[in-house]
Amino acid sequence: MAKRLAIISTHGSLDAAYPPLILATAAMALDMEVAIFFTFYGLEILKKGNADKLQVAPIANPAMPQPIPGISVPNIIGVLPGMTAVATGMMNNWMKKANVAKLSELLAMAQEMGVRLIACQMSMDVLGIKKEELIDGIEVVGAATFVEFASDDAVALSF
Repeated sequence: MAKRLAIISTHGSLDAAYPPLILATAAMALDMEVAIFFTFYGLEILKKGNADKLQVAPIANPAMPQPIPGISVPNIIGVLPGMTAVATGMMNNWMKKANVAKLSELLAMAQEMGVRLIACQMSMDVLGIKKEELIDGIEVVGAATFVEFASDDAVALSF
C-alpha cells in the first residue's frame, strides 16, 4: 500500500470541496502522509471565512438529486434567480442530517492531523490572491514542490 496520498483540488464549489478533505482526513487516520494542492478555483476553499460560504450550482450538475423524488426538474429552472442558494441549502441540509462536519471544521481537523494544505503560487498570482487572504498555516509553493511529494510512492487523486 502506498504511504502517501496526493490530492489536487481545482474546484471551489461546495460539492467539490468535501471529497479532498474527507479523503485526506481518512488517509491521515490510516497513518498516511497527505498533501492537498489547491489550485485555481480550489483556492476558494482556503480563503479566510470562505469555506462555509461555498455554493453548489444546480445547473451543469446532472447527477444532483432531485429535490422531489420522481419529479424531474428541467435544467432551465437552475438559471432562475435564487436557485443556487436553494441547491446550496439543500446540500448543506443533507450533510447536516448525515452528521458530516462543516467544511471549516474539516479544514481545521485536516490541519490538526498534519495534512499539508498547499496553495499553488502560480494560481495565486494569476488570480491576484495574497497569502494574507488564506487561512493560517497554508504552504504557498510552486507545482514542482507538490509533484516532488506526489512522485514518491503516492496515490494521486484530483477533484
